[in-house]
Amino acid sequence: MNLEILPGTYTVCKVSAMQDIDLNMEFCFIGKTGDEISLVCRTQDTPCNTTEREDGWKGFRVAGTLEFSLTGILSKLSGILAENGIALFAVSTYNTDYILVKEYDFKKAVLALTASGYSFV
Repeated sequence: MNLEILPGTYTVCKVSAMQDIDLNMEFCFIGKTGDEISLVCRTQDTPCNTTEREDGWKGFRVAGTLEFSLTGILSKLSGILAENGIALFAVSTYNTDYILVKEYDFKKAVLALTASGYSFV
């Protein structure tokens, strides 16, 4: 399976209102519940008025489009990272899965996944 490295660094944050999010930014994931509005975006695009934020994430995604019938993709990736002591933040879209790891663990993550048979393109 091929993985693609995402350019730049990312931020995971909370905002107080949907209006605080610029939906025209190139990359963003929004999660909204009754308790919070979470946003994942490129650090350079992070809104100024976040209520909490965690900077310093780098990421990769599973290349291509995944069929909904496929199972265990995130489980395998997260298992490899867990075995190597690497925490992750995962998000999924209709097409594929994205995994973010802290910037200081990124090289270690790439090495661990490569050693387990994954290729980076």
